[in-house]
Amino acid sequence: MTIAVGNRLPEVTVTRMGEAGPEPVALAEVVKGRKVVIFAVPGAYTPTCHSAHVPSFIRVRDGLAAKGVDEVICVSVNDPFVMGAWGEATGANEAGITMLADAECAFTEALGMRFDAAPAGLIARSRRYALAADDGVVTHLHIEEGPGTCEISGGEAMLAAL
Repeated sequence: MTIAVGNRLPEVTVTRMGEAGPEPVALAEVVKGRKVVIFAVPGAYTPTCHSAHVPSFIRVRDGLAAKGVDEVICVSVNDPFVMGAWGEATGANEAGITMLADAECAFTEALGMRFDAAPAGLIARSRRYALAADDGVVTHLHIEEGPGTCEISGGEAMLAAL
């Protein structure tokens, strides 16, 4: 079942790159009592993700903060080393966007957002979406129909919705 507005985010552990290497992140603790925006991409460094989706959230990061968003999080089914390097390459880290690796696809599968595109070499990936959650409950959800488009899930669309 796909996550929907009004649903609680699943209690899963993902990973981020810390100063000493990969660190587990209990997502339930990150969202508890906070307003967050989470956007997911099919893959780090892939064309639309790299040139459109991440940059859109960099552009609106301050606007989201002005609307009360405590943290903006990017999730991808990649390993934490890739996510850390991608955050540096895109400027997401510098912009204050948290880059989380869902290497085991646990978060993505719990949301009902997994897809496979074997011809493109993408197995166990996330659909492209953005959501807002308040204290772990989804308040806004924007899911793209295709992995190569970034329109309703982009930063500007989320900023306008909030």
